[in-house]
Amino acid sequence: MKMWTFENPVNITFGIGALNAIAGIVAGRPCCLVTYDEKYFSELAASLISSIGEPQSVINNITPNPDFETLRDNCQTFANSVSADTVIIALGGGSVIDTAKVLASTDKGFEPVQQFLETGENETRLASYPIIAVPTTAGTGSEVTRWATVWDGKSQKKYSLARPSLYPTHAVIDPALTRSLPRQMTIYTALDALSHSLESLWNRNANPVSSNYAVYAASQVISALPLLVDDLENIGLRTRISKACLFAGLAFSNTKTALAHSLSYPITLKYGIIHGLACSFSLPKIMASVIGQDSACDQNLKRIFGPDLDTGVNNLEQFLAGLGVSTRASSYGVQKDEWQGMLTNALAGERGLNFIGSSEKVLEMLILE
Repeated sequence: MKMWTFENPVNITFGIGALNAIAGIVAGRPCCLVTYDEKYFSELAASLISSIGEPQSVINNITPNPDFETLRDNCQTFANSVSADTVIIALGGGSVIDTAKVLASTDKGFEPVQQFLETGENETRLASYPIIAVPTTAGTGSEVTRWATVWDGKSQKKYSLARPSLYPTHAVIDPALTRSLPRQMTIYTALDALSHSLESLWNRNANPVSSNYAVYAASQVISALPLLVDDLENIGLRTRISKACLFAGLAFSNTKTALAHSLSYPITLKYGIIHGLACSFSLPKIMASVIGQDSACDQNLKRIFGPDLDTGVNNLEQFLAGLGVSTRASSYGVQKDEWQGMLTNALAGERGLNFIGSSEKVLEMLILE
């Protein structure tokens, strides 16, 4: 048996009403609040500020897929207000938490972060401010990981900002905050968590701890999500999905993702397909290709899908179809002549190299549309 390690330093507070714990965590420190400029979040922010006091700054121009252009302005706003003991509160989805991680890495504007992303050099120029992550979606898992996804739309490139200091000091997860999510966003964010969990199983970095988290997370998403989409106010189901997202985050916080995520990035960049959809539609065919490649992976997949994994592949495809998700790349605008190139590049990418399966077999499965 190979040697393995598991580490996650994030302090987690989970449950209905967890939002009330933030004042005690902040403990009077100056803070920067990062959130969205929407009515729901403005009301949440006002409630939070009433308990923690007025923040040094509020950055609320966050958009999906944090991009160099907006991050440049955000980092300057942060640099103009920061003090040595500032704590960042990230109140929102994955884009908010990823933005907070970029802010946490600089007090001198965006240029040091951009240089580190593009060259991997001069990490010593980066700062390390503490983050309290308060997710309002159930899918990203970013509240318990040490990296952020950053996009350069102008150059059509995706970067991963990865530093041990980017683990939030605290994750405050209140499932009640996800009740405002509409049906489609509920689906797409939960599918991101499903991808995190399955990809941490067919992964070269998998270990018994991460796999147990992943099996629980995938099982919960598959059983609870079809019920939740028809009962969006059900707090019990919201709690199950929030917990599944957390466990998926804990799983891939140690393994990173694999092929489906590697494949998703160019699809999001070129076709604007939302992340949770882009990283999940390929899962059934990837699963079909990996069966029999690794006994531990097979056993864990059987804990989710039952003893017949071929039937499990069909069930996963039907699960996605029931949510309105096509498993064909062409459904998302991908042209047949570019699909194989995308697959080849994804397999060679950093996340694709984590995949334990056969390149030949997965290419065969995914190209057959």
